[in-house]
Amino acid sequence: MLWDDVLQRSIELSSMGIRVDKEALLRQVKEEKQEQRLELYFHKRLLDDTLPLSIGGGIGQSRLCMFYLRKAHIGEIQASIWPEDMRKECEAFDIHLI
Repeated sequence: MLWDDVLQRSIELSSMGIRVDKEALLRQVKEEKQEQRLELYFHKRLLDDTLPLSIGGGIGQSRLCMFYLRKAHIGEIQASIWPEDMRKECEAFDIHLI
């Protein structure tokens, strides 16, 4: 954990793989009343067995790059599929997603 001046909060730099099975995903979104997230690209692919159940995302490396390059969003460091509303919100804050 370290303090990020850009985000004005602490961030964790450890690498975090995504390890969740279908049952856990369904339980988690239900508990958080976030069932609409099941329509997101990653969630759909996990549920239809298109993605493996364990993915090492390299997010620790990306967060370290964010810190050193003084970026506010991980999308400034790594390419991904970002929802249009997130793109617009970031654009409003002069954050340019890859």
